[in-house]
Amino acid sequence: MHGWQDNAGTFDTLAPLLPSHLSFLSIDAPGHGLSSWLPAGTSYHSIDLVLITRRLMDDYNWDKISILAHSMSSINGFVFSALFPDKVDLFVGLDVLKPPVRSSRSIVDALAERLESTLKLERRLKSGSEPPAYEWDQLVTRLHEGSNKSVSLDACKYLLQRNCRPSTHEPHKYYFSRDNRLKSSLFYTLHQEVPMEMARRIKCPHLFIKALQAPYYERKEYFDEVLAELQQNPLFEFHEVEGTHHVHLNEPEKVAPIINSFINKYRPL
Repeated sequence: MHGWQDNAGTFDTLAPLLPSHLSFLSIDAPGHGLSSWLPAGTSYHSIDLVLITRRLMDDYNWDKISILAHSMSSINGFVFSALFPDKVDLFVGLDVLKPPVRSSRSIVDALAERLESTLKLERRLKSGSEPPAYEWDQLVTRLHEGSNKSVSLDACKYLLQRNCRPSTHEPHKYYFSRDNRLKSSLFYTLHQEVPMEMARRIKCPHLFIKALQAPYYERKEYFDEVLAELQQNPLFEFHEVEGTHHVHLNEPEKVAPIINSFINKYRPL
């Protein structure tokens, strides 16, 4: 499961390096990649993907799943594994450990800002106008810089192949086709004790890999406290690797051996 504003292409370089005796299903979350957008008048929320995962299990008639997830989805994999511990065989999280904890002031300020932003984006959608279009090289640069250079210039193509469309007005130009309302997604607003309780409830084999050149997205003491709680689970593993937030896409050879060792331990041939 991919990160915020990314898509299933985020695993295009990693998937071929994973154990060949297992199959993998990678979806584009609503509003991302090639998936449908939410209807007009609705908003995206962090917990959407938790419910979508349960729906997928029902659709495929799966009693249990194994999760490999990055960023936004690593957060949701953490939440899912805590809410439904009997439905997860194993969980691999990449770079973001848990729902970030923010100050009360920043939560209130950000919610007000995002609600206003949602209304502005809805008005733009009603106009039916096409988003700004760019030459291919410009599109690559915008994605690279928009990710704070986390996605390498070369790796941008893996996300863009599911995340852009040719302009109908300007030949040889492209526009980002994801739902712009994702920019105003509503997020978890949790006290630190909530992810702490979630950490206590995760009982499955759990691997977390942190990219050392990526931010923590919260005060590090919150991360460290939950990490210490997770380490009470004898089936938990923690690794650090050199690289950016998208190291799994840019340099999959850095994370693949760690993931493969973990998978082969708990899901052997």
